[in-house]
Amino acid sequence: MKAIILVAGYATRLYPLTLNTPKALLPINGKPIIDYIVEQVNTIKSIDCIYVVSNHKFAEQFYAWQSKKNNPVEIKVIDDGTEDEDTRRGAVGDIYYAVEKENIDDEVIIIAGDNFFTYSLLEYYEFYKNIGHDCVCVKKFDDREMIKQLGVALLDENDKVINIEEKPQNPKSDTAVFATYIYKKETIPLFKKYLDEGNKPDAPGYFVQWLYSRKDVYAYRMNGECYDIGTHKAYEEIQEIVK
Repeated sequence: MKAIILVAGYATRLYPLTLNTPKALLPINGKPIIDYIVEQVNTIKSIDCIYVVSNHKFAEQFYAWQSKKNNPVEIKVIDDGTEDEDTRRGAVGDIYYAVEKENIDDEVIIIAGDNFFTYSLLEYYEFYKNIGHDCVCVKKFDDREMIKQLGVALLDENDKVINIEEKPQNPKSDTAVFATYIYKKETIPLFKKYLDEGNKPDAPGYFVQWLYSRKDVYAYRMNGECYDIGTHKAYEEIQEIVK
């Protein structure tokens, strides 16, 4: 299995913090956000390589970060060649870029590099192995306004996805999807098909929205929290929580 951590965004809502520093390298309690993610990835022993997909603007900072890490699993930084918001590939575009550049032909776990989460990635992986299908990570929320900013899934009695919509104005359920996905080996070539059809290359949830009607996708109900560090307020709050 391979892991792909997506860190190629420009995080303009966090300016000036992210004007010259990528969001994934911002510290939480003295440690970069991405370090917490890598620690969770390391708990899954079948993962033999971690790909960190950066934009060109911040690639050197990730190369420097990687060079200082003595990680038990190989980490490869991929520069997607983009330098600003106007040229960015989008999350799905970056996934496909990594797959093509590194000839990835394996199961893949994909994680947004700006999320801080407390659930066990190993438990999520074990759920995926037991269910034997592509998986998304979900949690129920009472705040309907908040989940409008996320993907929203409608599930059957076995937690199979029967509807999923990215950032809906009228959510069909209270179950939010977070940006950690596990895909089977045979699903990976579908990223090319998705993009070739002219679908949105932006948020990774758009791919799942397209995928569930073509393949069975199941939802893992996280036992913990996941925080999207998208604003100054959110960043300040998560630092207080971790302290």
